[in-house]
Formats: sequence, C-alpha cells, structure tokens
Amino acid sequence: MDLDLARTPFSRYGSYFVFSFLDRPKIRQPGIYLRTVRGGNPTHDLFRVELLVDGKPAPFAINANTTLLTLETGPANVSFCIAEQTAIRIKGNGAGVRFTHAPIAAFDNVFLVDSATAEVNDWSSGIRLAISVATGSLNADAPWQNPRCTQMVIDCLPEAGDGVLDCVVEEFKTTRPLRNRPCPTFDECTRSVAAEFRKWAKRSPKVSMVHENAAELAQYLTWSSVVAPSGRLNRPAMLMSKNWMSNIWCWDACFNAMALAYRNPELAWDQFMLFFDHQDQNGALPDSLNDVSIVWNFTKPPVQGWVLRWMMERSDFITKRELKQVYAPLAAWTNWWMAARDDDGDGIPQYNHGNDSGWDNATVFDVGLPVESPDLSAYLVIQMDVLSEIADTLGRGRDARRWKKRSDTLLAKMISHSWRDGQFVAPRSGQHDVAEGDCLLPYVPIVLGKRLPKEQRKALVAGLLREGRFLTEHGLATESPASARFDPKGYWRGPIWAPATLLIVDGLVALGERGSARQISKRFCDMVVAQGMAENFHPHTGKGLCDPAYTWTASVFQILAHEYV
Repeated sequence: MDLDLARTPFSRYGSYFVFSFLDRPKIRQPGIYLRTVRGGNPTHDLFRVELLVDGKPAPFAINANTTLLTLETGPANVSFCIAEQTAIRIKGNGAGVRFTHAPIAAFDNVFLVDSATAEVNDWSSGIRLAISVATGSLNADAPWQNPRCTQMVIDCLPEAGDGVLDCVVEEFKTTRPLRNRPCPTFDECTRSVAAEFRKWAKRSPKVSMVHENAAELAQYLTWSSVVAPSGRLNRPAMLMSKNWMSNIWCWDACFNAMALAYRNPELAWDQFMLFFDHQDQNGALPDSLNDVSIVWNFTKPPVQGWVLRWMMERSDFITKRELKQVYAPLAAWTNWWMAARDDDGDGIPQYNHGNDSGWDNATVFDVGLPVESPDLSAYLVIQMDVLSEIADTLGRGRDARRWKKRSDTLLAKMISHSWRDGQFVAPRSGQHDVAEGDCLLPYVPIVLGKRLPKEQRKALVAGLLREGRFLTEHGLATESPASARFDPKGYWRGPIWAPATLLIVDGLVALGERGSARQISKRFCDMVVAQGMAENFHPHTGKGLCDPAYTWTASVFQILAHEYV
C-alpha cells in the first residue's frame, strides 16, 4: 500500500518519530519533515529532510509504504525505516541526506561527538538525538552563539567510492545510546517491521473484499499511531493522529478500544483503562493526555459503560479480574457526574461546555451554559445498568440493586425532563430554555435501545431515518442541512462523524432496525472508501475534513465494515 505523506504520516507502532510532507508556506518551507509527536504539539518539526547528490540538494520523488520511505532522483536514492521505536535506519545509494533544523529555539544545539556522530539537543521538542554514520561521512554546519546554535544543518554523505550511506538517527533522554551489539542490516530491519505490521493486520477485524483496501489503510493508521509507554502514559496508547491531533482524548480512546476488542483485547483494555489511570480523587477523568501533559479544563462524555458492555459481548477477555479493576473507578466516574454536574439540583446532569460532550460546538450549546443534554443522561443510565451487572457478577447483590434503582430513576427523570413535543431536547440548566437549530445530539439516547418506552423509540427512529433531515447520501449529518445553523464545514454543526454514526447504528440494531443500521453503515463505509480516514466529512460531498488520518474514524470504519454492513 502506498502512502500519501501529505495526508498519512509515515511512522510505526510504538514510535514518537513521524515523517510528513508539510506544505504550509506561511509557516515553513514545503517539504519532507522528520517530526516528533511527544508532548502532543503539532508544530514539533525536528528537521526538514533533503536528498543530496554530489553534496547538493536535488529534487526528488517520494515513495512510501507501510514500512519504507524512499526519496529518489534517477538512480540515486535514500531510504528510511523506523527500525525500532527510537531509531531510524537510513540507507543511501549514490545519495546522501541533509537534516535542517528549523526553527531554532532558545537552547537548541548540535555538536560533533566525533567524526561520525552528532548529538542534537532539541530543547524546543524536549528530546535529544544522536545521528551516527556507519558507512559514509558526516558534516555539521552549526555556528554557536551562546546559548544556542544559530542554525543546525547536518549532512550525512555516502562513501566516495561505492556511493553507499548507512546511518541511524536515535532518540534518547539523557545518555547517548552505545551500539555495541551486532546491528541488523537495513533490509533485515525493513523485513522485521513489515512482519510486525502483518501480525497487526491479522489481528484486525475482518471485512469484505470491497472494503479491503480501505481496511488496510485503517490497519496502518491504528498500528502506526500507537506510542510506547512514556512519561504520563503508563500503557501503550493509540494517538488520535500523528498529524496534528497527536493526543489521546478520553472518549476517542474508547472507540479505538472497541475495534481492538475483537482480536487484540489486551491492547483494547489498555486503551479503555488509560484514563482511569489518571482519575482524580473526586472521580473525574481528564479531557486528554499525552506523554507530557494532562488537560483537566474539560472532560468527555461517560460512554465507558456502553463501551464496556459492547466489548464484553464480543470478547471473553474481560473476566472477573478485569471487572474488579474497573468497578470502583467506573462507579466513581458515574457518581462524579451526578454529584458535581447538576448545579440546579434537578437530578439531570449537565455539560459545562460543549467540549465535555465531545460535540464541541454543536448547536445545542448556542443557548448558553451549562446544558442538560439528554445523551449524557442516557450514557449514565447505561453505565448504571452495567455497574449493576458487574456488581451482581462480583457477588455484590446490594450494590447491584442500588445501581438498578438509580438507573431506573434517572431514565424516568430524563424522559419527563427532556421529552418535549415528540422529541428529546437539550435545555440549559436552571432556565431550561432550548437553543434553536436541529442537532443530532438529542437523538443519541437511541443507544438505550429497548430501555426506552415505545413512544420515544418510534419517534427517534422516524426522525433519524427521514431522508434530508439528518440522513444524507453519505450518512448522518450532525446538524440537519435544513437548519439555519447548519454549516457543512462547521465541525459538529453539520459534518458527519464516526462516533455519532456508531452510537446511533448500535441503537438502531438494539431496536431491531438492522436494515436501517446497515443502510447508514454502508453509506459511511462507502464514503470512507472514497475519501479516507478523515476526522470528519462534508455531509453533502463526503469530502474529508480536518485531520485526514484519524484513528477513531479508522476504528469505527473497521467495526461497521466487519459487523454492521
């Protein structure tokens, strides 16, 4: 499979290294860049990468697949393989490579350790690098002006005779790595990485032939977006993207866990538990994580109960051992919403910002804050049901009955509070006024399935399946195209999103509407086959929007193509 580096980063499982083609002339010179996704910062460009022929930059073609990146001009070429999580092997034939660091920050510097090794202290990105040449030569142009270099240009040049270059770029924290062990050849490295990816692909959900090519891209994105445990990440973690959305968000991780649950349950469990590792003393979960930082300004919706039940129905990996691990954190998370997010005391929890819902700027939040959106209550009803089931499994009968009673109470309150004129609404807390517009979010309570009374079931299904309201040629728009507040490129004010699609499809299946669920799933999957794994999609054209290589889209595509189409 060939990769377009302008859309899909070249990386590998476990690594924070990324190669991308960046074309933003106002920010940087267009070209291939070696980047790091440490710290979640989308601007951590380490070096611009150029091909050198006879020591001078030459124009080149770019060829990339899942394991190998090659820059070539005529018979001369340089190839890159991320052989290890922290090491890039480079092989040149008749060509060398130039690394130009830009921009230079306060303390960025490089110095020559010896004639074959340069040590880079990339203060702005928080990492150090060693660039070592085994075959060929190394030059550095890095004038020193205390306390930094004014520029940093490192050339790795091929042997004068046979034109061969063999070098490595290694990341380290404090102590430069010493390579005393036998080093595999470049070709051995590429074969090893290829074998790792094939193993991942075999553990991915199976899809029909019509979806195989798109599934391979989805497999590559999910495989290559995992980073190794480091810093604040206690487990292997699948980033949302290695483009610019290079963090893990609390509910995004859950959708990635779902796709992994079929055949890679250990890693699925890691994604599911990742945010519980950082739960605060009140029971809250953070909004997002990376290896360096945690964001507490917001949170994300409590989909964990729904996700846990979904995974348990599809994998026998989750046993009493796992249920014991998750019971107390899941209970605390549920209690936090009910205790800390109900300012008017009406028993209906609230979102304090659109970001807390995951639907950041959806039109239901135009009314003002906080908002008592019915999807939040629906998630918590399910979560309480799941806690009741877990408690029963663990022999905690009294807790099981208590959770079931709380679930029934919240469901009844949600319906009496939020059902108006034949549909769910999302009132502002306290005033209970409702925003204008026609947002898909109040239809998410369909995830409750047959827990809903027949009146609500029938109305939700009818509203969802009415062509032209939310249902477009490509799937479910997050704001009705007929709404005055619809914006086809407006993030959650119109575009089609993977998680909303899966939530509603699963609810339709629970109500016996499998044909309708299949129709929506097929439209979404057809769009992804044509447009790729974008963060979201134009509801009329299907064109990918925002980050073009997003893992929850890849995960939801695999789930829908495997199970619902």
